Amino acid sequence: MADEETVPALPATSWAVLGLLSFGRELSGYDLKKWSDRSLGLFYWSPSFSQIYSELKRLEKAGYAGSRLVAPEAGPRDKRVYRITDEGLSAVKAWARTAPLDPPVLKHGPMLRLWLGHLLEPERMREVLAAHRDHAETMRLRAEADAADASADEAWAYPRLTLTWAERYYAAERDLADAMLADIERMGREAAGGDATGRDATDESGGENPWR
Repeated sequence: MADEETVPALPATSWAVLGLLSFGRELSGYDLKKWSDRSLGLFYWSPSFSQIYSELKRLEKAGYAGSRLVAPEAGPRDKRVYRITDEGLSAVKAWARTAPLDPPVLKHGPMLRLWLGHLLEPERMREVLAAHRDHAETMRLRAEADAADASADEAWAYPRLTLTWAERYYAAERDLADAMLADIERMGREAAGGDATGRDATDESGGENPWR
C-alpha cells in the first residue's frame, strides 16, 4: 500500500488526473478532459488532451491506473477507458493528506495593467477592467451551473463545494472590477475639479495627469 514514504514525486497534473479517476468511474481520455474543463479548469487549470494521455501512461506505468478496450457505442473503433487501482487510490489519498500545501500564487494580468495605468489612456484602462469584469461574470455563471449539476450526485459533494468556492471567487472578482471602475471615475472627477479651481493638471512628480 502507498504511504507517505512510498508515494513518488509525481507532477501535479498526475495527481489531478488520478483525482478525477478517484470517483470510481471508468473514464476515457475524452471523458477526463470534459470533466477537467468543468471542474479543475474553474479553480486550478485544465490539462490538454496530450497532457492527459501522457499522465495516463505515467499512472499506468506506476501501477496507479489500469485500462481496457470497450466496444464503442458508435463508430468502428474500440474505446480505451481508464480506472484507478487500489494502489492508485491509496497513493492519491496519501498525497492529499500529506503533500505540502502550496499557497496560491497571484499572477493577475488585469491588476498588472492597472498598476501600469499611468501609461494608459483612462478609456483604455476602463476597457481592460470592463473586459475582466465580463470574463469574471462568465466564469461565475459556469461555476454556478457546474455546481448545480454536481449536486445530482452525492459522490460529488466536495467538488460541488469547490465549484461554489469558484463561483464566489469570480463574483468577488466581478465586484472588485466594478469597484475599480468606480474609483477611476472618482479619480477623473477629482482631477477635473482640480483643473476647475486653477490647479496645475500635473501629478506630484511633475508629469501630466492622465485622469483630467
